[in-house]
Amino acid sequence: MNDLAIFTVTSGLHDEASVSRLTDDFLKEIFPDGRYDFPGADFSSFGERPLDLIYIRTGGAEGLFLRQLPELLERGARRFLLLTSGKSNSLAASLEILSYLRQKGLSGEVVHGNAETVRRRIGLLMRAEKARRELAGKRIGIIGKPSDWLIASGYDTEAIRKKLGVEVSDIPLEELLAEMKSVAAPEAPALPMKTDISESLPGAMQILEGLRALVRKQGLGALTLRCFDLLTAVRNTGCLALSVLNGEGLPSSCEGDVPALVTMMISKALTGKTGFQANPAHIDVASGEILFAHCTIATDLVDSLTYDTHFESGIGVGLHGHFPEGPVTVFKVSGALDRYFVSEGTLLRNQYEDNLCRTQVILRLPPEDASYFLKDPIANHHIIIPGRHKALIEQFICGLS
Repeated sequence: MNDLAIFTVTSGLHDEASVSRLTDDFLKEIFPDGRYDFPGADFSSFGERPLDLIYIRTGGAEGLFLRQLPELLERGARRFLLLTSGKSNSLAASLEILSYLRQKGLSGEVVHGNAETVRRRIGLLMRAEKARRELAGKRIGIIGKPSDWLIASGYDTEAIRKKLGVEVSDIPLEELLAEMKSVAAPEAPALPMKTDISESLPGAMQILEGLRALVRKQGLGALTLRCFDLLTAVRNTGCLALSVLNGEGLPSSCEGDVPALVTMMISKALTGKTGFQANPAHIDVASGEILFAHCTIATDLVDSLTYDTHFESGIGVGLHGHFPEGPVTVFKVSGALDRYFVSEGTLLRNQYEDNLCRTQVILRLPPEDASYFLKDPIANHHIIIPGRHKALIEQFICGLS
């Protein structure tokens, strides 16, 4: 079974042989490799693949689609993708169908254009649908509770479950502390040190192994940690652990920030990278330059790492990483998934000052996007992802409604 299926709706007023020839030519132009399934008018497997296209082959097919619609809804159709060749009045019928769907409060779009445009659009749709499937069934663990200062970073567990298929679970911090006592910590990776934190490394690795054990025990697909409580509980921090877990592909946010974690989960499903959870430290709206900083850079995002202390406390282990310069995307969703921000920009340079969180990067965004942070931000933490992903993220978000 291929990842893509093409179903058809065809008016009986048109000559089937002629329509079939047009269909073959059209699909060969778009999919020269032939990597799709073609159930045609048999909708019994609709919904079984990551992406289904409904090819409205001719004009006059509107009534046939309408008769098919109840079955499609029963099979879980959420969004209708209407493929059209632009021949045999295919586009006109698709526009009539899409207008009807909109009137009924249903969503969809007409996939139309030259072969390259259609192929590129389908590729984007496919990536978004695969990400949705990857997220469905995941479980978030909130270890401890969100930090007290995250007063604008609430979350809606029902919205997260309904829109993403992700469950949210509260896990007392005591469960992590118990797991830490039962595991043996491996040696920390040999890295340069800005400050001598050698005595803190075993404890930081103990936190990492405790989190790994909790992930296995609880079946977690992502986690967020009320990390500042570890300062008093074990006189250490979770920065190293969260950096490593993110680098290994497990979305992990700090401070119990659930909206940031959900953003990282979406980023991972779409791009393969969890991204860098960071907060703005300085903004120049006129130039669009923003300094972001945090102590938990994902190990797979950097080309070098150095051990340092956790910034606020001056104890434990934080990581200073060099995030390669180049194109980046800044992304954030709200805790109810009813707002989002996404902007493409350029990572200009890294810096290091000892009065900030340890990984510090300076980005340039369009000035109008930089002003968002000062006028209507979605809290403080945002996620920085290498590469340009705005169109893909917007496509994914569009599918949540």
